[in-house]
Amino acid sequence: MTPQGTRLLMLIDDEPAQRRLVSAIAGRAGWRTVFAGDSETAIAMLGTQDGMMLDAIVLDHWAPGADQGTLIAEIRKRRPALPILMLTSVTSVSTAVDAMRAGATDFLVKPIAPDRLLAALDAAVSTRSGTGELRPLTEKINQVLGFGEIVGSAPDFRAALAIAAKAARARVPVLVEGESGVGKELVAEAIHAASPRAKRRMVAVNCGAIPTNLVESELFGHEKGSFTGAFDRHIGKFQDADGGTLFLDEVGELPLDAQVKLLRVLQSGEVQPIGSRSVREVDVRVIAATNKRLIDEVNAGRFREDLYYRLNVVQVTIPPLRERPGDIPALARHMLARIAQQPGLHSLGITDEALSLLIGYDWPGNVRQLQNALFRAAVLCEGDALTRSDFPQIAEYAANPQPRTQQTHGHSAVTDGPGVTLYRADGNLRPLEEIEADVIRLAIGHYRGRMTEVARRLGIGRSTLYRKLGELGIGDAA
Repeated sequence: MTPQGTRLLMLIDDEPAQRRLVSAIAGRAGWRTVFAGDSETAIAMLGTQDGMMLDAIVLDHWAPGADQGTLIAEIRKRRPALPILMLTSVTSVSTAVDAMRAGATDFLVKPIAPDRLLAALDAAVSTRSGTGELRPLTEKINQVLGFGEIVGSAPDFRAALAIAAKAARARVPVLVEGESGVGKELVAEAIHAASPRAKRRMVAVNCGAIPTNLVESELFGHEKGSFTGAFDRHIGKFQDADGGTLFLDEVGELPLDAQVKLLRVLQSGEVQPIGSRSVREVDVRVIAATNKRLIDEVNAGRFREDLYYRLNVVQVTIPPLRERPGDIPALARHMLARIAQQPGLHSLGITDEALSLLIGYDWPGNVRQLQNALFRAAVLCEGDALTRSDFPQIAEYAANPQPRTQQTHGHSAVTDGPGVTLYRADGNLRPLEEIEADVIRLAIGHYRGRMTEVARRLGIGRSTLYRKLGELGIGDAA
């Protein structure tokens, strides 16, 4: 950190465009970025222990000058506590394994999504202070799953999947809502795989990761010479997905002028690339996703109401992982089985004590964070089974829990632990009916819908339980 209190980031990369992008994104959160074009320059800039007061390093996988593992090890030797974020366009799991074993603390895949980079930087700084969350590992283990293969038995989750499965057979747009990391893209892939379009492409685009001035070009294409820098003709995502499915992730981040053109395309089935005088017909099924409540964005004037209703023909809301802790053991074992198939890794079990620790954590990063935590633990584990000691940051949180702010029924609330929220952010208790409904949902998820067991554990009769389900409006959960 600089003497003025500004967080200082070193970017090791020789690509000017990438430098500008990372610097601009980091600058939004108050970071100042310094640059090193190669490994030798980076090592020289680090200097002695009394040298540059860096808070984090972002290292491009293709930065010239040295093997990346060697460079990471050298940085670790000079600055043992400095977070190192590896940036790469290679989605190979073996690359992540090598980087982490060399000492990297995070692994980010290009093109960079602004929210993912900022979250990783914030987590890096928070973790150094001893109070942070686990750093997310954005590398994915790619495997398209059908609805029957998606793990989770919590009633609200299964109900959401049932809606998605029914919608898959139709051409109608689907809006998938849920917090970051709950698996919105996984659900979108399952919808596409179960649809009549399964043999055609599903094209995914992160709307929040596209520079504002390039959104229309990315979605609808442009002709050569249509604007400064348009040296070649570009085919937009809608034409790429013709005959298949277009997945618009973080659709709430689209600027208003792009929303107007998107609405026109959805209404007419025609796209007009920038600089073109003609239109092109496209047959595209749109699935949109957002980690916000899009209706709140409409009410705030940041999202067009007519576009909202055009996208939200079928709505699928994926519950956060903290609302279905009973799914964590099955999820953990399923993910470990998939992780074991990756190069350089082997099959691992997990102890009951470790599972209890995972169940007790509230997972602000949801299923993605759980996978990342398991992946990190599997890479570094030297035994045959993961134990509590393989999750040191979660264990530290369990020993020193901090209240987390979350959204409940449209209001900010403070959680006292996993599952049930007692207080609103203003310090007042939530209404008893809301708390009781949350307790019942938690119990149904924990005991996987076995209503006799739910009633017994809650200390009430089955008839009383079903009466409460009706009174509290959670009959579908049963």
